[in-house]
Amino acid sequence: MRAVVLASGIAFFLVGGSAFATDQQTMPPQNAKKLSEIVAKVEKRNDFQYVKGVDWSSDGYTVTYYTTDRAKVEITYDPVTGDPK
Repeated sequence: MRAVVLASGIAFFLVGGSAFATDQQTMPPQNAKKLSEIVAKVEKRNDFQYVKGVDWSSDGYTVTYYTTDRAKVEITYDPVTGDPK
């Protein structure tokens, strides 16, 4: 019984540790624009209604928002320049 509990604990630690290492690798670069600056650009777009969400990947920040006519828009921004890709 103790061996099963110990093995489960080790497996949990290893899985958690690898997830943490992955999170560290996908962080924005040190010279990235502040997320608030990028969202401010989105809010200034024509017919902007509201931001639905923001995701980060190695491609950059992907902002999903809706327009006043209910169209869904997804734009990926370069994290360093803050420009759309």
